[in-house]
Amino acid sequence: MDEKVTLPGLQAMKRERRKIVCVVAWDYQMARIVDRVGVDIVSVGDTVGINLWGQPNPLEITMDQLLVVCQAVRRGVKRALVSCDFPFGPLQEGPDSAVRAAIRLVKEGGVDLVKLDGAADHLDAVAAVNRAGIPVFAQFGITPQTALRFGITYSATPGKGSEVPVEMTDEMVAQAKSLEAAGAALLNFTNSGAVVGPEVVRAVSIPVLGGHGGGPWLDGRIRLATAAIGYGASGVDDPPDTYANVARIAHDAIAEYAADVRAGQQIRGGIPVT
Repeated sequence: MDEKVTLPGLQAMKRERRKIVCVVAWDYQMARIVDRVGVDIVSVGDTVGINLWGQPNPLEITMDQLLVVCQAVRRGVKRALVSCDFPFGPLQEGPDSAVRAAIRLVKEGGVDLVKLDGAADHLDAVAAVNRAGIPVFAQFGITPQTALRFGITYSATPGKGSEVPVEMTDEMVAQAKSLEAAGAALLNFTNSGAVVGPEVVRAVSIPVLGGHGGGPWLDGRIRLATAAIGYGASGVDDPPDTYANVARIAHDAIAEYAADVRAGQQIRGGIPVT
């Protein structure tokens, strides 16, 4: 688990049919934990604005905000590759803007690769960033920044209706091949579904990962660390289908702390009272 993850190593995992693990993290402590587990990629997602800061959608996040998060995650990761999403804007403004944004994320944020949402519509930018020597994690399918094209509200995408329709198989395969030809190192096929997903995986030689709407048919999976551990306020009353319910654990722990304070007792971890 101590060997540093590399892109050639991930490509070898696809050939050998070994699954790639990607976790989305937004802070130093979680980055340290998931890196210690031995995940392959730690992704700084633009969903930090929604999940940690209460923003209504991922389009509000700025480059400066993402850079602060990247720096924290980078300090916590030693083994895994660190990826970061582009905020909405630089990719849409053209190849030159995309290259400048990618350079900032690498130089100031310390990331190993950049993730471009809606990359299939910006192949020239994918190629330009690749020529600049910065690996591209290309996201396509139904994504936060492309959902409007499909008439979908992205906050609803975990639902079954958000999967890429079967009749779009040829289009998705063509997009995946175009992204690979443009120089993408990895693909993030969002909401792939069990029919279209396998077709895309077979069509390209680079790894295809996915989160929402994905499954074991992909080369790997992407999951928010907070989602995997059940860290969300709703989990206090509605137990989530996750690997833990940290929301309930946190709620009960803070309740015990508050009770000790109100009872005039020393808090756990405080200076011993003699």
